[in-house]
Amino acid sequence: MTAPARSAWPKLRVADWTATRDTLHMWTQIIGKIRLAHAPLVNHWWQVTFYVTPRGLTTSTIPYGTGAFDIEFDFIDHQLRIRTTEGTARGVILEPKPVAQFYDEAVRALHELGVETPIQPWPNEVEQAIPFPQDTVHASYDPHAAHLFWRQLLQADRVLGQFRARFVGKVSPVHFFWGAMDLACTRFSGRPAPTHPGGAPHCGDWVMVEGYSRELSSCGFWPGGGEEGAFYAYAYPEPDGFREHPVLPSSAFYSAQHGQFLLPYEAVRTADDPDRTLAEFLQTTYEAAAEHGGWNRAELEDDPHRWDGPHGVASAGRPYDQGLSGGS
Repeated sequence: MTAPARSAWPKLRVADWTATRDTLHMWTQIIGKIRLAHAPLVNHWWQVTFYVTPRGLTTSTIPYGTGAFDIEFDFIDHQLRIRTTEGTARGVILEPKPVAQFYDEAVRALHELGVETPIQPWPNEVEQAIPFPQDTVHASYDPHAAHLFWRQLLQADRVLGQFRARFVGKVSPVHFFWGAMDLACTRFSGRPAPTHPGGAPHCGDWVMVEGYSRELSSCGFWPGGGEEGAFYAYAYPEPDGFREHPVLPSSAFYSAQHGQFLLPYEAVRTADDPDRTLAEFLQTTYEAAAEHGGWNRAELEDDPHRWDGPHGVASAGRPYDQGLSGGS
């Protein structure tokens, strides 16, 4: 079930799948808006995101009346799977087709399951916002490329999850935002942030105001910014000295154009130790935000192995249960 460290990180040139990427982006926006229509607001829009699964990307459970449903992009069998708590299910084949057709098929499948979902039928955070029912421009789907992208996300999700475990302050899940099509994890200092100016295309400024309402250090991966995509890290607000802070590895750099540090995906993929290379980038860019921003690191960070040892995870694997039962 596991692959050697380097071979687990697949090669996928952005130029080789741009048409599929852009079509898939629109498909994820449609499904993301369906989750948005039913899930109650959680700070920073965390209720709208997707999560990496052993087969693709899922909405997780979406409440509907007194029941629920979920939707998953399966990038192994290339199906959009919709399931309800009534035991019913529908599928939409992931294959080359216009966004307009995918939109019609997804909405029809939900209707057949008794789920009615009116959404704003146009994309956000993109320059070319063609309404979904009219979009015949984006119509590509290369199943091999989609599968490789999911494998990129799988590795990024794993290392980001390990990085997240070292923070005990407020921190987001590792989740996929369909607006910008990126996998992200965000740490917070605990202090409010200045009002964000907004400015994302076809997206109300109030969306960014909510998303950036607290001081933060964010990192993640998106299929752009490098030949094979890029890992990124930024701070909001960006403290003085942030962009000059020395970060690892040597292939990482601060992009004034993007206002963030970037690490090309290919630099991680081809490294002798990809996990360590990415972990160094995540840690040093976080330190750039925390040190120059004056974060209380002593209260916000901890060792995820703090319960290892003769009475903890290493011996029994269930230290929490032991603590509840009074075991030693």
